[in-house]
Amino acid sequence: MSGLSFEPLTPTSFLERSATVFAQRLAVVDGELTLTYARLWERVRLLAGGLAGAGVRTGDRVGLLAANGHMMLEATFGVPAAGAIMVPLNIRLSPGELAYILDHAEVSVLLHDGEHAALARAASEASLSRPRLVGSGEGSEYEALLAGAEPLLVRVADELSPLSINYTSGTTGRPKGVVYHHRGAYLQALAMALHTRLDAASSYLWTLPMFHCHGWCFPWAVTLAGGRHVCLRKVDPEEAWRLIREHRVTHLCGAPTVLTSLLTHHDAPAAALDPRLLACVGGAPPSPVLLGRALRAGIDVIHLYGLTETYGPAVICQPQPEWSTLDVGELATLTARQGVGNVIAQRIRVVDEHGADVPADATTIGEIAVRGNDVMVGYHRDPAATDKAAPDGWFRTGDLGVLHPDGYVRLVDRAKDVIISGGENIASVEVENALVSHPAVQEAAVVARPDPHWGEVPVAYVSLAAGASVTGGELIEHVRSRLAHFKAPKAVFFGDLPKTSTGKIQKTVLRERAAG
Repeated sequence: MSGLSFEPLTPTSFLERSATVFAQRLAVVDGELTLTYARLWERVRLLAGGLAGAGVRTGDRVGLLAANGHMMLEATFGVPAAGAIMVPLNIRLSPGELAYILDHAEVSVLLHDGEHAALARAASEASLSRPRLVGSGEGSEYEALLAGAEPLLVRVADELSPLSINYTSGTTGRPKGVVYHHRGAYLQALAMALHTRLDAASSYLWTLPMFHCHGWCFPWAVTLAGGRHVCLRKVDPEEAWRLIREHRVTHLCGAPTVLTSLLTHHDAPAAALDPRLLACVGGAPPSPVLLGRALRAGIDVIHLYGLTETYGPAVICQPQPEWSTLDVGELATLTARQGVGNVIAQRIRVVDEHGADVPADATTIGEIAVRGNDVMVGYHRDPAATDKAAPDGWFRTGDLGVLHPDGYVRLVDRAKDVIISGGENIASVEVENALVSHPAVQEAAVVARPDPHWGEVPVAYVSLAAGASVTGGELIEHVRSRLAHFKAPKAVFFGDLPKTSTGKIQKTVLRERAAG
C-alpha cells in the first residue's frame, strides 16, 4: 500500500538542518579552534566514514573518553551517523572502573582526547575487550581518520533503536548501563530548547560535562536552535566569567556547587549582564539561599531534576508569570522546588510503598515516580534490574518527595540519605538548607554517623565562604533555632567537600569518613 512515509526521529537530524539553515554561523568555540555549522557537519560525516573504514558497523559500541571540546561534540553526532552506539565515559573514573564498562558494553573503538591518552591506554590494557584507541589533537590518529575518510550518514531505520549506553555512578555496586533511544534524545532536546528558550542568538557555555547524560541532551538542543557551543574543559570560575563576557553567553548548566563557585568568585557581576544569563541547575536540590543569591546578582535560575535514566531533566520548576511580583525570598522558596514534568514527560507522581499516589498536601512523603518519552529503554544486559526499577511501568527514582497542591514536586531527600535517629526521620536536605542560611557557610552536606544509642545521628561537613569564620557550636545552635533540636547535627567538620565530575557532593565519601 502506497502512502506518505515518515522519517524516524534522531537527534543527528538537528545538525543536518542547522548545517543548511545556519551554515556560516559560528557553531563551536574550543580554545583557538572554531567551527561553523557547515564545517561541523562535514567533520561529523567524515568521522562517521572514518569509523566505518575502521570496521565499525551498525550496532557496534564506540566509547567516548574526553573533556568538553570539539571532539566530544563531533562524536556525539558522528557515532550515531555511523550507525553505531555511543558509550560516554566519565573522565574521573579509574582505569579499572573504565575497563569494567568497556567490557560490559563490548566497546570496539575508544575515542579519546589528548589529555586523557594515558587513562585510555590504562583502561584498555585492563579490559578484556581491548578496544582500538583513537586519540584526538593536532596530527593525531583522530585527524588522520577524518582526513582519509569519505563522508557517511547511516540513516536511522528505527527511532526506538539504541542511541547510547550511559553508565550510572555505581555508588551502590557495579554501574548500570542506561540505554537511550533516538526518539527519546530527539524529544528531550526539543524539551530543553523550549523550556530554556534557546534560539539562534543563544550562546551556551559548557560547564556541564558532555559525558554526563550527554550533557542533559544540550549538545542536540543548542544545535537545533542554531546557537553557539562555547567549550570549557573544566569548571574554572575565572575562565568561565571571561568566556561569558567575551562570547555573550546566555545559558549554562550545572550542579548547585557549580553556580556557587561562579557566584562567590571575585569576577561575578554585581548586576545583570547583557545579555542576561540563564543558569539551569540540577543534580542536587539548590538551597533557597543560593537561588536568592543568584537572583540578586541578576542571574535567572531554572531548577531541573532528573537522573541518568531520564535523559537528564525530566522535571522542571516551570516559572509562572505571577511569581514576578514576589520578593526574592518568596521567589527563591518557590523555585527551589523540583517542579512539574517537562513537556515530553507524563505527570510526575509521588507514590507510597504500594504504588498509590500520596495526597498533594506538601507534607506526605513518598517516592517520586516518572514515565514518558524521556525514560530509558532499560538497563543494558540487566533485565532483572530493569523490572525492579519500574515494577508497574513507572520508573522509581529512589528520591523521596512531597507533592504540592499546585502540582509541583519538592524533593525531600534521596531514600538512602534519610537519617533515622531514634526512630525519627531526618531529611538531610532540610538540615543542609538550614546550615547554608548562615552567612558564613558556602556549602554543606549532612550524613548519618553510627551511634550506639540512637542508631545513627546527623553530622555536618561544611565549607566556609571566603574570609568567613564560625564555630561548629554556633552552627549547631543556628540549626536548632530553625528546626527541631533532634535534627541538628551532633558534630560539624570544616573543609573542602568531595565532589563528582558533575559537581555533586559525594555523600558516600562523607558517610565513610563519618563511619570511620
